[in-house]
Amino acid sequence: MPLTALVSCGPMSPRILTTSSGTNQAAFAPLDWALFIAVALIWGSSFLLMDIGLGALEPGLITWIRVSLGAGVLVLFPRARRPIDAEDRPRLVVLSFLWVAIPFTLFPIAQQWVNSAAAGMLNGAMPVFAVAFASIMLRSVPRQSQLLGLLLGFVGVTMMGLGSGGGGGAKAAGVGLIIAATVCYGLAVNISIPLTQRHGSLAVMARILALAVIWTAPLGVSGLFASRFAWGPVLAVSAAGAIGTGVAFVLMGTLVGRVGSARGSFTIYLIPVVALVLGWWLRSDTVAPAALGGAALVIAGALLASRRESGGRSRSRESPSEHTGGSLR
Repeated sequence: MPLTALVSCGPMSPRILTTSSGTNQAAFAPLDWALFIAVALIWGSSFLLMDIGLGALEPGLITWIRVSLGAGVLVLFPRARRPIDAEDRPRLVVLSFLWVAIPFTLFPIAQQWVNSAAAGMLNGAMPVFAVAFASIMLRSVPRQSQLLGLLLGFVGVTMMGLGSGGGGGAKAAGVGLIIAATVCYGLAVNISIPLTQRHGSLAVMARILALAVIWTAPLGVSGLFASRFAWGPVLAVSAAGAIGTGVAFVLMGTLVGRVGSARGSFTIYLIPVVALVLGWWLRSDTVAPAALGGAALVIAGALLASRRESGGRSRSRESPSEHTGGSLR
């Protein structure tokens, strides 16, 4: 069903809560794998960078620095300043809240009650929500192999969390906030696809982050006065902002535009694997056998997810309107 046939948000605006299929429904191409692995490596290392940053900086300030630097890096590229149609701007505003401002604010608050291992385990629910929203919007259930990959990945993330001591330290308030954040992520990756396919990931993500700078400013300013300056934490958060927020958001937007939200969101399952390896390598963290088994399941799940979708084929030359899905009713 074409977007223009849906109930609109304004006289000429398509409905915001809509999505599209990926332009490549065949098995992952080398570029898809490169994007998939790059996002996992960048976001997986962000756990370590955030841990360093919290040694001197308040969570609200960290969020604001990340978003501000991410937006600042992207606007340096000419393509980031390409115009976006007026009817698509309401979707940009919604995405700036769903993908950045709300979850980036909820996670630091939640980690007052939830330890990092449990937070990583709960974050593994994001692909589940992404698949659920995609199935509703596109009126299409993923292939059995992808559903199996989803299950394996979730079990693997749970095993890694339990193997890292994440079985406790999760109070109801913190769990609720993290689940709310993952719901936001799952919906955001879906509604971003039509935008990135029409205008390119760079232009879309630059605007989303720029808007989020405004929404996160109050907590950032208040956190500034409760923080202290230290080179290590500042440099760590700066790297997480410029690369982990700016560059990674563009890569993720490109990935889900190519392979769809369901398959693209599976990269979230690899993030704890990267964090696990970095913790063992750089900080001599103890890795439990359950965590190693969980990592193996996550990788197996990702391989299953990378297989073609039903009737899968590359449609990179088609216009978005030719493969647009339905809406969330």
